[in-house]
Amino acid sequence: MSELIPELDHVVINVGKQLDGAAERYRRLGFQLTERGHHSLGSSNHLAIFHNNYLELLGFEPGRGHLRKALWQSPPGLSGLVWKTQDADAVYRHLQQRELAGDAAASFFRPVTLPDGSLQEARFRTVALQAEKVPNGRSFFCQHLTPDAVWQPAWQVHPNGVTHISEFVIASRDPAEAAAVYGQLFGEQQVDVLDSGERQIGAGDAVVRFLSSDRASAEWGALPADYDGSTRMIALGFRTRSLAQVHDSLAQGDIPFSEDERGVHVSAGSGGQLALRFSPV
Repeated sequence: MSELIPELDHVVINVGKQLDGAAERYRRLGFQLTERGHHSLGSSNHLAIFHNNYLELLGFEPGRGHLRKALWQSPPGLSGLVWKTQDADAVYRHLQQRELAGDAAASFFRPVTLPDGSLQEARFRTVALQAEKVPNGRSFFCQHLTPDAVWQPAWQVHPNGVTHISEFVIASRDPAEAAAVYGQLFGEQQVDVLDSGERQIGAGDAVVRFLSSDRASAEWGALPADYDGSTRMIALGFRTRSLAQVHDSLAQGDIPFSEDERGVHVSAGSGGQLALRFSPV
């Protein structure tokens, strides 16, 4: 594998032991969530499935926090940047060549009840970048062995009209340094340098953005309360078919929001330690 093409598969929001509260919050934000799933590795989740990517609320149920314990060391909020692959083992070899490899690719699964009531296992192989290369979170590749157990049309319809994740935002004192690992991973030609100093990577339906802490605060409002200026995943942008649906969902969910020419904003405090923005398709 001489090169990888960056494409966002999904994002992970670390909710720890707050799965119930996080699911309630994201339903109030206007997302349809799947029923709670339980990974063979011990973690549990809810998903919001979109056209070609998805959002994962990842946590654990009572008495299971000792399983996958390393996951819960990241700050609460946005903690996982996950890329698509059709071959996790080939990615691992690529990571070895780029001196970015951690553990070899691993397999796991979770049972799923499909909309028609049938049972299936959603099966995956994942491989991650070295943990020390990704401060305050994880970045890894996910190979879906059973994509139909994830991308069900019935799960892709949301009260807020969202069609896909369009932005993944990382704040840092030094955006160039924060983006450097992805230049090493994908090739420097995949990292765009803007006049503002921002770095961007096109990732399929989304763009991954690396902003200075000051610029991130100016664009996205107050950052997570415990943000200390280090490199951290802090915000998500979504595309929606209808801002009116976003307004209705947030009003019904009693979620405060603001609006400007970029779209409808939900602060990090109301978004569960990450800022959210909804913009029209």
